[in-house]
Amino acid sequence: MAKISVIINTWNEEENIKRCLESVRRIANEIIVVDMYSKDRTTAIAKKLGAKVFFYKYMSYADPAKNFAFRQAQGDWILSLDADEEIPPILAKMLQDLAQDSKDLAYFRIPRKNIIFGKWIKHSRWWPDYVIRFFKKGAVRWSEKIHSVPLTRGEGRDLEAKEVNAIVHHHYQSISQYLERMNRYTGIQAEELIKTGYKFRWQDMLRKPMGEFLSRFFVGEAYKDGLHGLVLALLQAFSEMIKYIKVWEKEKFIEQDISSYHEVLEENINDYLHWQVKVSGLIGKIRLKIKKKI
Repeated sequence: MAKISVIINTWNEEENIKRCLESVRRIANEIIVVDMYSKDRTTAIAKKLGAKVFFYKYMSYADPAKNFAFRQAQGDWILSLDADEEIPPILAKMLQDLAQDSKDLAYFRIPRKNIIFGKWIKHSRWWPDYVIRFFKKGAVRWSEKIHSVPLTRGEGRDLEAKEVNAIVHHHYQSISQYLERMNRYTGIQAEELIKTGYKFRWQDMLRKPMGEFLSRFFVGEAYKDGLHGLVLALLQAFSEMIKYIKVWEKEKFIEQDISSYHEVLEENINDYLHWQVKVSGLIGKIRLKIKKKI
């Protein structure tokens, strides 16, 4: 019978770790917590609930610690989770069955239900938010880069994008939490951008955030999530801007000629108007169809 190892990477997760652990206890043959020297009660809670605890040097993101965590696992299959995630009972039973029946498959991509500022975000590219989290040992490894796509071996499959199949992700619970993580992540992303040979261009500081906003709000239909969708689209655009400003900071705030700023702003306005007209036309057509049916 195939065994399942649950892997959870942590740092200061005392508010989340119990919920996460309790959601997987029935299907886990072992639970491994790899902690980056938390300053709170994370490891004490994990040990009390029966998890094996290992330690990894502190880093401002968990990706480098994942491969170390996988090497500690003894199971045939690995379920990799973040501490702010949980596995609902129906999904837990499904994963248990898949571990026994999926001889020809090496991994599964699982949809994720992101709860942000107290609401399930169903648009803005936050759903189905597929993640590779259930896989045979040795079939998946993580890159050292932040939020990178895992490297896989063998064939995989997507679970259907339904709520009952989704990992529940208790994501950003406050604006302060978003901004704190944004500050950490944008610093890392700026460093990675510099390593590619990128040199700061002030135009990117305007174009990239607008592109992110348009992609989230219009293409990703964030407007369907109401005020939550608008705020998230703006915050993610702001994150994109900060990333580029931090590259400028690394270049010692060297001055650049911005005399053509009006052209870049006009370009951004035109892009916005294009999508506004497109979405307004689509909404108008939908309303017309509904009116005709009525």
